[in-house]
Amino acid sequence: MSRDPHSPVPARSEPPSTPPSTPSPGLPSEAPLLSVHAAVAFLAAVIIGLVMGGLMFLHEESVPAPVATGLVTAGGSVPVLHKLIG
Repeated sequence: MSRDPHSPVPARSEPPSTPPSTPSPGLPSEAPLLSVHAAVAFLAAVIIGLVMGGLMFLHEESVPAPVATGLVTAGGSVPVLHKLIG
């Protein structure tokens, strides 16, 4: 609907109506990659792995053993944290 260029401007402008099925440009249309539950479980596992790797590094003073300890600890704590948090 076009407006006559010589007519007065309405006092209150109405926003253009959009159909409810079209997503707005600022919101993602897909589901997130990770749920909040999974993100918290993975973050806690990373922190546990870093702490255990750091403690092992203070004990061993070498790099390979603490890295392996941190990875195994983080990987092993993911299923436990998943059940504990959920």
